Amino acid sequence: MPAPLQDVTIVEFRGLGPAPFAAMCLSDMGARVIQIAREQPGPPSPWLDRGRERLALDLKSDAGRARALELIGTADLLIEGFRPGRMEALGLGPEAAFAANPRLVYGRMTGWGQEGPMAGLAGHDLNFLAMSGMLSLMGYRDRPPAPPLNLVSDFGGGGMYLAFGLLCALHGARATGRGAVIDAAMVHGTNHLATFVHGRLAAGGWAPEREANALDGGAPFYRVYDCADGGWMSVAAVEPQFWRAALAALELSPELLAQQWQRESWPEQIGLLAERFRSRSRAAWIDAFEGVDACVCPVLTPAEAAAHPQVGCYFEQVGEVSRPRPAPIIVAREG
Repeated sequence: MPAPLQDVTIVEFRGLGPAPFAAMCLSDMGARVIQIAREQPGPPSPWLDRGRERLALDLKSDAGRARALELIGTADLLIEGFRPGRMEALGLGPEAAFAANPRLVYGRMTGWGQEGPMAGLAGHDLNFLAMSGMLSLMGYRDRPPAPPLNLVSDFGGGGMYLAFGLLCALHGARATGRGAVIDAAMVHGTNHLATFVHGRLAAGGWAPEREANALDGGAPFYRVYDCADGGWMSVAAVEPQFWRAALAALELSPELLAQQWQRESWPEQIGLLAERFRSRSRAAWIDAFEGVDACVCPVLTPAEAAAHPQVGCYFEQVGEVSRPRPAPIIVAREG
């Protein structure tokens, strides 16, 4: 279908990580993005900065600020990811922007939010994930919480929530003629992303410990196992029909099916599966589970994923590298 955001213009003040990711997502859907940087930019990279018109402006000068306000005056959305107060100090905060364009949706990406005792402090994904409470629940119980890739707070709790908020507010602005400010804080988005976990904790259905729950590696049917050659297999056979199929492919006793939710036996069951997986290579287990509806898959490298017959279709070739295609895929209804 035609690019759904082709009638949207965005002014992006170039920052790091989640703000450029939000702009990339909107650009991928057809939005025109004018990226303002302090230095003379080179050509856009095929990654987070793709799909941009790039412009160098000295925002501390009257001429640079005037040019930025001119662009803001014709934009639908604005994206900035600086510490609180920075845009106001440049004379480009919401008050000045709305004076130039009352219908503007002004998107702000921060780690801590615009207010609070830590609002002015620096931070990275791991800090925001730690302060959200979610890092305490990740990793092995006998080690410190494990830093995941910086996807949870930066891009999931940050960039995606900023993009979502911008489009929600744009819908309202076009209906009412009044703009809005989007305050997307990574600690906020991370906790909203974890609503399921918070709900289970509140209901007593999730223990606030690592490897103590069905979906955090504590259960034999939901964890990663080593193979004989150093590869890994992921097992997520939560439902009984999948667990039955997994046990059959592993050539383990079907009696284990009745013990699936007996938490006191989970360590013993994990030991049985670990021993079984270590008896063969990853390739052998891939063959054993070929076509088996058991929620058991190999742990692929990024290069393997891009070449896989199921996953590879979601990558595109750019020069000599493969990159993820814009997501999600939108198909217009025929007729």
